[in-house]
Amino acid sequence: MSAGTAPPRVLTVAGSDSGGGAGIQADLKTMLALGVHGMSVLTAVTAQNSLGVQGAWELPVEAVRAQYRSVVDDIGVQAVKTGMLASAELVAAVADLIAGTGVPAVVDPVGVSKHGDALLAASALDSVRAKLLPAATVATPNLDEVEQLTGVRVRAEEEMRRAADAVLEFGPRWVVIKGGHLAGEAVDLLTDGSEEHWLRAPRHDNRHTHGTGCTLASAIASELAKGRPVPEAVAAAKAYVTGALAAGFALGGGIGPVDHAWAFWQRETDPGRA
Repeated sequence: MSAGTAPPRVLTVAGSDSGGGAGIQADLKTMLALGVHGMSVLTAVTAQNSLGVQGAWELPVEAVRAQYRSVVDDIGVQAVKTGMLASAELVAAVADLIAGTGVPAVVDPVGVSKHGDALLAASALDSVRAKLLPAATVATPNLDEVEQLTGVRVRAEEEMRRAADAVLEFGPRWVVIKGGHLAGEAVDLLTDGSEEHWLRAPRHDNRHTHGTGCTLASAIASELAKGRPVPEAVAAAKAYVTGALAAGFALGGGIGPVDHAWAFWQRETDPGRA
């Protein structure tokens, strides 16, 4: 990209993590690391640290809609990513906005935090199934979210295909079933129901994994904004997240974040590295 030329633009629609490891903060760090211009629509404010979520306050639907229209109508976007949407009303409003934008949309159907704190009202699940997932180019549920949305419980890798089929029934073009909660290597399944890609990476012995899901979804959106097809975008995002997980660091007294700047630090210590 030449000097003065705007990079691809990606919009995240998500909640704030005051601890800086997940949510809007993780999304924008990921986008910067991957060379796109990140923009944000804030849906909720959380009081959150390494130990958990101490409080959450949802923004009014009109505030979310105004932020979205302000960015999209003036600056424009090449991809959208959604995270914490909290309520049925917010889910429905954001789904309508995405459907009318006409760019790739990555939906991370956030249900609970890394610490087990609920981030989506039970009443919003039907809206996620009926409105948000059909608007998704790629949906990225983890195994807990798959069970929450479909009732399908995955205990082993061979059951991930059935989980993917269940999510695809709600209408996303592609789904990434994240198998990080399973034992063994970190395996994800990307499929559109006919084409299938198994993405594998070594499992790193590092408990500091806060923000993994937000980071993966944002990385996929960033690569889609660059014009990559879905399989290439997801593979690149998986590689980025694997590096961020390996470099995750301790903060506070609980679960620390992944390191969004891991590639930058590598270049700093090894200037000859590509």
